[in-house]
Amino acid sequence: MAGHSKWANTKHRKARADAKRGKIFSKLAKELMVAARLGGGDPAANTALRMLIQKARSYNMPSDNIDRAVKKGSGDQGSAALEEITYEGYISSGIAVLVCVLTDNRNRSVSEVRQVFTKHGGTMAGLGAVAHMFQRKGQIFVPADAADEETLLELALNSGAEALQRDGDSYEILTESTAYMAVVDALESASITPSSSELAYLADIEVPVTDQTQAESLMKFFDAMEDLDDVQNVYANCSIDDEIMDAMAAAES
Repeated sequence: MAGHSKWANTKHRKARADAKRGKIFSKLAKELMVAARLGGGDPAANTALRMLIQKARSYNMPSDNIDRAVKKGSGDQGSAALEEITYEGYISSGIAVLVCVLTDNRNRSVSEVRQVFTKHGGTMAGLGAVAHMFQRKGQIFVPADAADEETLLELALNSGAEALQRDGDSYEILTESTAYMAVVDALESASITPSSSELAYLADIEVPVTDQTQAESLMKFFDAMEDLDDVQNVYANCSIDDEIMDAMAAAES
């Protein structure tokens, strides 16, 4: 099975996340509050909360921040008003996009998301127009120096993973959504710490992006969308060429 990445290569996505750490933590805290409110504040009894705590840790969110969000969600009636919505659309040469939001105001969210699509030459689509091109998967990245490939492959497959492949300076592990936490727990038991870990929407077929102008346009769209307070994640069925990503990263530094 071919490996997949979020809209950009992992190392560049993590670098951009580091640059916007405060906003990332705010978005994660919102997710943690809702999960704790809906399923309780005990991770052992709330699988959704356990998954989000693992995701937060992979972004180096401080434990105090995680604990505060969980406690607030467990006791804050207002957090239940937050609604999860996924918007669908197309951008730049027909590339499919899923925009996942968590909001207390549906009208505000759809207006802001539509504005970003329109500003960047994209269009929103109806329910189901894009979602069928993606699958919900566990996606875990482990630094290549954290374990040798044979050991990691055996551990991953024995705990329920679908596949493992090398992705630059990391190994990418893919799982069914139902097996995600079992693989995460197996890694933790082996003292292997992922650099990134989440349930993601992964495209069945990725569109290669080899033109730098198109790649730059796409990155501006992704950044603008993820800058919206209500937007939690953005997924697209494209794969940007490594050399182009390196060139853009060098230009920004």
